[in-house]
Amino acid sequence: MRSLRRYLDRLQPLFRRGGRFEQFSAVFEMMDTLLYTPADVTRDAPHVRDAMDLKRLMIFVVLAVTPAVLVGMYNTGYQANLAMGQLGLNAVPGWRGDLLGLLGIGFSAHSIWSCLVHGLLYFLPVYLVTLVAGGLWEVLFAAVRNHEVNEGFLVTSMLFAMTLPPTIPLWQVAIGISFGVVIGKEVFGGTGKNFLNPALTGRAFLFFAYPGNMSGDAVWTAVDGYTGATPLALAAAGGLPELHAHGISWAQAFLGQIAGSLGETSTLACLLGAGMLVVTRIASWRIMAGVFFGMVGTVLLFNTFGSDANPLTALPWYWHFVLGGYAFGMVFMATDPVTAAMTDAGRWVFGVLIGAMVVLIRVANPAFPEGMMLAILFANVFAPLIDYAVVRVHVRARARQTD
Repeated sequence: MRSLRRYLDRLQPLFRRGGRFEQFSAVFEMMDTLLYTPADVTRDAPHVRDAMDLKRLMIFVVLAVTPAVLVGMYNTGYQANLAMGQLGLNAVPGWRGDLLGLLGIGFSAHSIWSCLVHGLLYFLPVYLVTLVAGGLWEVLFAAVRNHEVNEGFLVTSMLFAMTLPPTIPLWQVAIGISFGVVIGKEVFGGTGKNFLNPALTGRAFLFFAYPGNMSGDAVWTAVDGYTGATPLALAAAGGLPELHAHGISWAQAFLGQIAGSLGETSTLACLLGAGMLVVTRIASWRIMAGVFFGMVGTVLLFNTFGSDANPLTALPWYWHFVLGGYAFGMVFMATDPVTAAMTDAGRWVFGVLIGAMVVLIRVANPAFPEGMMLAILFANVFAPLIDYAVVRVHVRARARQTD
């Protein structure tokens, strides 16, 4: 990688276009950062309210999200191999089945290696399309504005890919990340100046534009002809008895052995990442705690005053904690330093708002049993107002003290 970088540096004098060659060579610098620890950092502070270096920050975030990626790939392959066993299939059609057969890996749900490789063959194309399509937009806008290409998109691309179902068409992946990067970030000025999370913006666009590929029961298991409801859909239909009737335990949901998107199923993996982000002070523990307590408080209210006609009103808080994208959103999405509240008190309010909203959407909305994505985007919109209110309260309190 370093030799390639040196080769690009030798070629730079051949390009006479106002220094825009730097935008493309910066892509290789981003890749170089993941393999080495160079001394150079971003020259300018990309954030409006925080002059932090993106290079070191994003490396830690990538490392923190890695356990969720690995568990997500394993679970994708595990769910596919398990469904194949139930359907009596010995192979899957297409290039994935041919490659797995050529390598002699097989389709056993009891083999960790088989499940991991099978899941990798679904995750890798989605992530590569995300990286290429979104990266092209990043380079294009950086070249037009004569800005640096920074490492922020590496995290955005990974988080976006992990929120998608394994069977999503790749052309929709390209459209979704393009919308998230362009409309969710670049139109506001680029990294650090957006008020919506780009990864969630792209996913929200796909959900409303192509609901057939982003919702429903069959899209979450990567086997043609297999139908099976997600745990949240089961809970919405019949509550805890319905989950137990389908053999889903709390431990399975906590470890990540349930149907779901590519990387959101394992609460344990998300908590491992949360520990790393909190210890390194990259993510705010106040936001995570606010999301948790907001969820618990709202669930207890529904448990107390719920309706017998809605099974989700009786679902305990510890089940909400492990189902859907709650843990993933709490750890990696809600704590986005650009789109979250920045004041300490505002972070508590921001987190509680997300925790309460996700339960309201899950329980009170009969058509959509998941709500983490919409809850975070809703709170993103109010984050500047929350910070403004906190600052005004402090200013008035100090003014009264000086009188």
